[in-house]
Amino acid sequence: MHYQTKPAVVAVTLALSALGQLAYAADSTEVQQMPEVVVHGTRPDNQANGSTLNQAQLAGQAARSSDSAQLLQDIPGLNLHAAGGFSGLPVLRGLADDRLLVKTDGASLIASCPNHMNSPLSYMDASKVESVQVYNGAAPVSAGGDNIGGVIVAKSAAPQFAESGQILQSGEVGAFYRSNGDARGANASATLANDHVSINYTGSTARSNNYDAAANFKSAGAAASGRAWMDGDTVGSTAYKTENHELGVAWRDNYQLLEARVGVQRTPYEGFANQRMDMTDNSSNQLNLHYNGQFAWGELDARLYSQYVRHHMDFGNDKQLDYMGDIGMPMDTASHTQGGSLTLDLPLNASNKLKLGTEFQRYQLNDWWPPVAGDTMMMGPETFWNIKNGKRDKLDLFAEWQADWTPQWRSIIGTRLSQVKTNADNVSGYSSMYDSDAAAFNAQSHARTDNNIDFSALTRFTPSATEQYELAFARKTRSPNLYERYTWATDSMTSIMNNFAGDGNGYVGNPNLKPEVANTLSSSVDWHAADGEAWQFKLSPYYSYVQNYIDARRYDASSTATTGYVVLQYVNQNAQLYGVDVSGKLQLAKNTAYGSFDATAQLSYTRGENLTTGDNLYNIMPLNAKLALVNKLGQWTSTAEWQAVRAKTEVSAVRNEAKTPGYSLFNLRTRYENKQFSVDVGIDNVFNRFYTLPLGGAYTGQGATMGINSIAWGVGVPGPARSLYTAFNYKF
Repeated sequence: MHYQTKPAVVAVTLALSALGQLAYAADSTEVQQMPEVVVHGTRPDNQANGSTLNQAQLAGQAARSSDSAQLLQDIPGLNLHAAGGFSGLPVLRGLADDRLLVKTDGASLIASCPNHMNSPLSYMDASKVESVQVYNGAAPVSAGGDNIGGVIVAKSAAPQFAESGQILQSGEVGAFYRSNGDARGANASATLANDHVSINYTGSTARSNNYDAAANFKSAGAAASGRAWMDGDTVGSTAYKTENHELGVAWRDNYQLLEARVGVQRTPYEGFANQRMDMTDNSSNQLNLHYNGQFAWGELDARLYSQYVRHHMDFGNDKQLDYMGDIGMPMDTASHTQGGSLTLDLPLNASNKLKLGTEFQRYQLNDWWPPVAGDTMMMGPETFWNIKNGKRDKLDLFAEWQADWTPQWRSIIGTRLSQVKTNADNVSGYSSMYDSDAAAFNAQSHARTDNNIDFSALTRFTPSATEQYELAFARKTRSPNLYERYTWATDSMTSIMNNFAGDGNGYVGNPNLKPEVANTLSSSVDWHAADGEAWQFKLSPYYSYVQNYIDARRYDASSTATTGYVVLQYVNQNAQLYGVDVSGKLQLAKNTAYGSFDATAQLSYTRGENLTTGDNLYNIMPLNAKLALVNKLGQWTSTAEWQAVRAKTEVSAVRNEAKTPGYSLFNLRTRYENKQFSVDVGIDNVFNRFYTLPLGGAYTGQGATMGINSIAWGVGVPGPARSLYTAFNYKF
């Protein structure tokens, strides 16, 4: 592991402080007073087993990336599995993707792609996110079901209303630029409201070219046969373009709120450096209806949502397109998600509260690959049905009791019952060469019903204003997704197109998969100053034993290859994950001539083991730490941040997962903000260090990606080189 020298850190920090002081001295005008705005929304969820990021904490991060998942990187224990430029997959304590439940404005969306390119958070632009709450795997059952790793709740701003008798007209415009990849974009919003009705529009657009690594990690030359020249430091298939639009209408009185939101997203392209394919179009249409009522007996919250997705994949600009006259490999997906929830918060008395709820979700999926014109063998003449009329329907009921036994002691106990039904029709391949695999799949019964039971229990002890202790246990269950159960082709060419692990291998489904069941024990110790500002130290160890963990085995049982890409099949095995998250804060100085200085730190360690085979679990983040010095001077906030990641040596042997070296990075950023205007300026990777993303998977961003081993094995996806960025927002 490489550590930056202390003189460099001190020098840059002083420079930031001086910049902030000069700017503060130059800003002699008074802050403009804005008219008061009434915001009506629901109460925040219980904070048990969770971390929350508010708008002030998120604002500076949004300037650095268009990926909403990147906003979460200051939460201890949370990392990112690299995907497209705005489609990162959160990893919480070693569990990722569908093992986490992600809610965006209350909707539980599903990735409808054999490579999970359209992840739930990718439908919410980073500029729109107002708050994020993250629960770990031992969270109360009311946070959500059908997950074993935790719940992420991302929310946009609540509707704004005017004072009685007044009219509110407000808006916001913003733009950003990042040097690495020539990334740029803009966002806008506008609100027209009186004291009962609010109409709001939000929109954003973002685009980027391929980003560069800090050094050559491959030979320069044509990205693929018949493709354009690519430098040795360019990370192929990382370009993207997307836009989002949403119209919202809300009504309220003193005790009720009713809102409707209609949103569309259009993505003409998004490259994926660790997938064999790229997104060549993705269209999403969403409807979200929400009601909240406050009554004498308690609170009622109800929601209905719907999303229709039309998704296309093919070889992008950096991947080989022509295979002996066969041009491309089109892959199409269409899905429809419908869901809803009803929750009652019932105060039983001053010390006890009961929460009751029900949730449902109906999911329909078709995944088909049209034939390539003129191909009568490999990719034609018929349509390849990867999943035909796939269905995944879920119905949940839960009850949760919160009791405040004394001012110091609180308990939360709950249970959730869930039924998950999945099914899919018979399939067929491009030609007769797929008949054997299709016949084997079609001969099986495809309908599956999982009856799942979740349980959670938490106790919190707060003996004084400076300490708090929590202990929680939870049994959580996740049923397999449709791609894990119903993908069927075993040849290398088609199996490598079914891969949301990003490891370059091929995957075959297994209709007989059982639900994963995680038994998680989590605790935390939180010591802090009475004022909550001077200092804080939090320690959170955890352990999880997972029955029927969905891992993989070689489809060819005789394969002993330790290099190269292989074909795997999903299989139930047992696993364990354990580790610890540490975070802290120390106020170094307050109200000096140079402002206030705080030091923050976090450290996370996760270990994942397959208890059935003795192998390591895939894509586990190695030991990592982050230190930051934060200076606040007037309306300026400046941060000098150092990140360090240990070498990744404990890798998944069954997948031939490649090891990655350790590294450290240094980042600088400063933000000026008043009630009308904000500007961000920063430099990521100040010293231009080359590094490989530990959770980036295998580099498959260029070349003849259709052949399982027609591209180099053992090359990881590099992280971005130095990038200068700036962003501004203006409210009116």
